[in-house]
Amino acid sequence: MIESRPNATGAAALPARRWRDLAAAHRAEVDTLIGPYLERRRAGAAHPVIDFLFTYYGHKPAQLRRWHPGFGVTLADADEYAGASGYHRVPEGHTADPAHLARRRDTVEFIANLLRATASRPAQLSCFGLHEWAMVYRADERRHQAPLRLDPAATDAVVESMSLRCTHYDAYRFFTPEAVGRNNIHLTRDDQLRREQPGCLHANMDLYKWAFKLTPHIPSTLLLDCFRLACAARELDMRASPYDLTAYGYTPVPIETPTGRAEYARTQTRLSTQATTLRTQLLQTCESLLDS
Repeated sequence: MIESRPNATGAAALPARRWRDLAAAHRAEVDTLIGPYLERRRAGAAHPVIDFLFTYYGHKPAQLRRWHPGFGVTLADADEYAGASGYHRVPEGHTADPAHLARRRDTVEFIANLLRATASRPAQLSCFGLHEWAMVYRADERRHQAPLRLDPAATDAVVESMSLRCTHYDAYRFFTPEAVGRNNIHLTRDDQLRREQPGCLHANMDLYKWAFKLTPHIPSTLLLDCFRLACAARELDMRASPYDLTAYGYTPVPIETPTGRAEYARTQTRLSTQATTLRTQLLQTCESLLDS
């Protein structure tokens, strides 16, 4: 439990020794999670699984490493946060700036509405990760440098043997033109609030995106939990893909087989359950911020 004392602004004030210990522990956890990524990046080597979490989402490792206590907590003796985005100085130290939160209100409302709409629907667990296959369907080029597990004709045959049931626009928009028409529904950005559902691997991975968009007004413990989930979801995403990633230490989930599809559905269900908890926490945080 964080020990705090009330200050003149009504926020909780954390003593410097206490919050610096929390910040150091947070950095150590992040470094454990992303150490292999940073080592490969320093060597100039790409990684088809981990890189996505920083290149697609755009939240850099240094930003992930910076600890935030969340809205309403003041950090004593925290000159390190002077000038940091979203912070301002109060007599007791530095705290998240209500004016910054007010400027972000539309974003918080959008995130809350999307989380609420997604949570209101039943989970669909029968897509089997075919979105990655649809991104290389009848294509001359691939999105990743890794080789395919099957030859191109066999890869196309997998797509043709099953229904495409993608509900996530940001996966669907990377389908090849030939694959777009094979999806059971046509998706648009405007449909996002109507279509996203809690079984979707990418919708659950995106909880990390929504969490860092709420930074610094949410606690870093919640951001890091969402990042861990995104890591696990991305791993399943690529293990079930048509790519051969054994050189990177990943065993495939062969969704072209009944056994592989069963394994995918089991793991997808487990991740969906974890995401439900985090989605609820994020939504509650959004509602609290909007009330603020």
